[in-house]
Amino acid sequence: MKRTNLENWIETIEFLPKLTREGLEELQLRRLNETLARLKARGGFYKDYPEKLESLSDLKKLPFTTARMLSDHPGKFLLTSQSEVTRVISGATSGTTGPAKRVFYTANDTEHTVGFFAAGISEMLSAGEKCLIAFPFTGPFGLGDLIAQAVERLGATPIKAGFGGVWGELTALVRETQPETYIGFPVTLLSRARIYGEDFPIKRALVSGDACPKGVMGELEKILGNKLYPHYGSRECGLGGAVTCPAFEGMHLRENHIIPEIIDEEGNVLPDGEYGELVITTIGADAMPLIRYRTGDYTRILPQSLCAPVTRPHQTRTRHERHIYTVSRQEGIISIEELDSKLFHIPELLDYRASFDGKLTIEARTLCEGVQRQIYDGAKEIYPELQVNVHTSLCRQSDRPMYLGKRHIVQE
Repeated sequence: MKRTNLENWIETIEFLPKLTREGLEELQLRRLNETLARLKARGGFYKDYPEKLESLSDLKKLPFTTARMLSDHPGKFLLTSQSEVTRVISGATSGTTGPAKRVFYTANDTEHTVGFFAAGISEMLSAGEKCLIAFPFTGPFGLGDLIAQAVERLGATPIKAGFGGVWGELTALVRETQPETYIGFPVTLLSRARIYGEDFPIKRALVSGDACPKGVMGELEKILGNKLYPHYGSRECGLGGAVTCPAFEGMHLRENHIIPEIIDEEGNVLPDGEYGELVITTIGADAMPLIRYRTGDYTRILPQSLCAPVTRPHQTRTRHERHIYTVSRQEGIISIEELDSKLFHIPELLDYRASFDGKLTIEARTLCEGVQRQIYDGAKEIYPELQVNVHTSLCRQSDRPMYLGKRHIVQE
């Protein structure tokens, strides 16, 4: 039976002879207690926390960490000296109205991220192939650069497309380089495929950086077949958190570095299978480990994670890693994910920007004219009580993606 490459990676870097559920939990408790001891000795934000827990279940007795806390006390979370910090990500996450945060990484932290990326990407990318990377390239420790390092470790060629370029240049780059695979935002991939038209060379894709609603996923699967690999990550979990394997039964968590919990609105820990907010404890971080950090992302841990071996599709075996499924964000009255799922079923729609100021306004780029009514009807089907205004224009070669980051409802 085929093992996931993530399993192999965890066994290798953790010196585990065999990956088991019991072994993972023993590793987590040991690493959690090592982290708590370091935090206690540091005397920073977590100075009043215990330096040891008797079991993983005791974790739920500790207070939560929030984005506001990171914003208000960035220096108190840093566990290493400034000289050991090789990367700082600062600022509010795209598409959120939360406070700006600063997250620190050491060289060891980024090495773990590259290793995780390589394990996940290797499920869809082979040596000698080309991979189009549609994330920002901001320097040697930026997200795009870390992904490119992972691609190169696999003997493949990274095509550094970046993010935010005009559609004409991007289409020309794809036509010139003919990449087999793609890593980047999901809607950007869908737009690119629709603009390119027939003979789109990309056959497999790891989509990340934003939620991938079912409707968008369905449209991408029409183009790629069953070769879509959603990934979940955030700056707080070291950029890489969970990735889909070829069995497509949810996303395998990076459990050697992350302890996940799912909580309800009152902060109670929910059993596997129930939807709630994802809380993470980052036991693998050197520079800035976080205890029970509330991500604001919503998902569930699959109650029984079953991955079918690729070579024997009628058999299954239980995996040792826990899986999460379809991560979403908590939003206000209007949900961009609901709109995306509904509107991107329209084949002629390339991209749109949604704003709300008591009425919903949609500015859309389309392949042809005559799509305005379909967009209006789709939005009204979801939000019949709202006033909806739709403006469309044909996509030009000089147009850029309408969001330079996570898709969200613009509040005006």
